[in-house]
Amino acid sequence: MSIDLEALYIDLHRHPELSFQETRTAGIAAQHLRDLGLEVEEGVGITGVVAVLENGPGPVVWARADMDALPVEELTGLAYASTATGIDPAGHTVPIMHACGHDMHVTAMIGAVEKLVADRADWSGTLVVLIQPAEEYGAGSRAMLDAGILDRYPKPDIVLGQHVTPLPVGTIGVRPGPQMAAADGITVTLHGRGGHGSRPHTTIDPVVMAAATVMRLQTIASREIDPQGVAVVTVGSIHAGTKNNIISAEAKLELSLRYATEEMRTKVIASVERIVRAEATASGAEREPEFHTDHRLPPTINDADATARLTAAMDRALGEGTVVDPGMFTGSEDVSWFARDAGAPLVFWFWGGVDPATFAAAVENDSVASDIPTNHSSYFAPVIHPTIEVGVTAMATAVREFLD
Repeated sequence: MSIDLEALYIDLHRHPELSFQETRTAGIAAQHLRDLGLEVEEGVGITGVVAVLENGPGPVVWARADMDALPVEELTGLAYASTATGIDPAGHTVPIMHACGHDMHVTAMIGAVEKLVADRADWSGTLVVLIQPAEEYGAGSRAMLDAGILDRYPKPDIVLGQHVTPLPVGTIGVRPGPQMAAADGITVTLHGRGGHGSRPHTTIDPVVMAAATVMRLQTIASREIDPQGVAVVTVGSIHAGTKNNIISAEAKLELSLRYATEEMRTKVIASVERIVRAEATASGAEREPEFHTDHRLPPTINDADATARLTAAMDRALGEGTVVDPGMFTGSEDVSWFARDAGAPLVFWFWGGVDPATFAAAVENDSVASDIPTNHSSYFAPVIHPTIEVGVTAMATAVREFLD
């Protein structure tokens, strides 16, 4: 009896879990993989799952799907919309939603494995399935690697992964070379001198310091980087103060930095530090600002030869012209660590989740940016069919291409 993938997707969508809290999701995925005959281990890298299917001699393929959700309130209005809440690392109760499609990633992976098991007489080699936690923190792949998976499981000859995105259903987006940007998450602490809100002249106001810093940071991408380069400087959060009549002693800025090359990373970080220090000095700060790197993600770089093979295989399986070059995404991923630590090639691709007619209408109206919700939006919701089927076919096709 085949797995009801629609029911699996809806169940996962209704019950999202935050990074490193994906115990229910991991348990469901692990049970399906066991039922399909794979050797399964749970709790790898806190909540990760590793499953192995040995099917004779041949190459080793690692196939990865991530499973964590985001602290986002779902506003799609769907009958199966998430109403879940959870506790974030700061101890706050937050709404949770699969706003990045990781529920679709797990569903497609289970379907692909089911297909590969059914067709195992036609291929030879070893499949290692990674159900990875905490991609949204950029920490899940490192947690699994630090748990020793390269020593405990067959090492990969290639690493594969896919991501649902706002492209028309039936479209595969992949390119050789840089596919996604590198990223750093940095927390900056600005030190002032607190006091009463009625006596600002006796203080060094870190909120004003932070406001000036945020505005000046915007000039890095607009005035210091060649327009043909890739650099993003985003201040995602500001935290300061507890009450309107108290000037706090410090302010924290959380930055997300993106770039395509190591040279650009060096330039952007140097610019960030220069501006932060200069604004602190201009404000009369008595302590130097502090910088803490919360995470660092390498660029996602697709192997050229493997990408060419995958493109041809996708065109055969899904139809000529299915594969397009989506350009380099300035979003970032932690899947690269698996390939980098193993010294193996990587191919990471996107598959569409938007109804083609809806997408075409948005293109016609020049309203794609406003009418097609993107990943991390409260309104992000891939159409169930045929997004599941295309994701299953894409992953199964890719795995088969690199097995004997």
